[in-house]
Amino acid sequence: MRNLDVTTLRSFVAVAESGGVTRAAGFLHLTQSAVSMQMKRLEELLGLQLLDRSGRTIALTASGEQLLVYARRMVALNDEVITRLTDQAFEGEITLGVPHDIVYPAIPRVLKQFNAAFPRVKVQLISSYTRALLADFSKGKCDLILTTETGLQTGGEALCTKPLCWIGAPGGSAWRQRPLKLAFGRQCTFRPRVVESLDEAGIPWDVFVETESDRTIEATVSADLAVHAMIEGTEPPHLDRIDHSGILPDLPVQQINLYGAGGAKDMVHDSLADLLRNTFSATQPAKLRAV
Repeated sequence: MRNLDVTTLRSFVAVAESGGVTRAAGFLHLTQSAVSMQMKRLEELLGLQLLDRSGRTIALTASGEQLLVYARRMVALNDEVITRLTDQAFEGEITLGVPHDIVYPAIPRVLKQFNAAFPRVKVQLISSYTRALLADFSKGKCDLILTTETGLQTGGEALCTKPLCWIGAPGGSAWRQRPLKLAFGRQCTFRPRVVESLDEAGIPWDVFVETESDRTIEATVSADLAVHAMIEGTEPPHLDRIDHSGILPDLPVQQINLYGAGGAKDMVHDSLADLLRNTFSATQPAKLRAV
């Protein structure tokens, strides 16, 4: 296995772009003999003649022209890695607000990808309710927020629209009971629409659990004591979508929106916004933006 050295490739690029070893040596702050030795070792490593030394100035052979394309890319990639990992411009903190019910499974993937690109930037994740996140954003406490809403407010960007679905215990029967027992958060934005759907279908209901804790809701539903409603695709693995065959009403759709991404700001901020867009709008044909 033969390995190319980035330092030698950088010297090769300098020789090619400056038209000679002497000028390249000055540019690289190396001696002429050091650069000549690097070129010789590179040719020996590849078993190819890269430089045409027959004229008064050095020119590239056909093989040298081919290598130059790759050498530029490899040197540029090396410099990008070093910059991303060490440049203080990519240090700091960015605050992201996400509603409780859409943290999983998308946000862990976003955080992992973002950390790989910007390992020196800390993402402060705030998990709350949409109303609270919108209030925090308006006060400048969050750089970016996601929301779950029925519409789109000024400055927002709609990433996707997904239906709500009924969630219950695996193999459970709570969804068959009447009145239908519900478990909801006190500030859940789509609770009123779920209740409205039940009223329109003439199904009696009762709020069995009303809490600030998602864990309490999950425990209650897992015990088959009540049912819940979540955005399709966000349900935890220990709960199931209820296959009610039309016994329960179909639930309305919910919109996942992004705020704080309007206009180019900086690479860190824009990269996180792009990751959120790509993750949540992967299956969406088009985006909407409120102005």
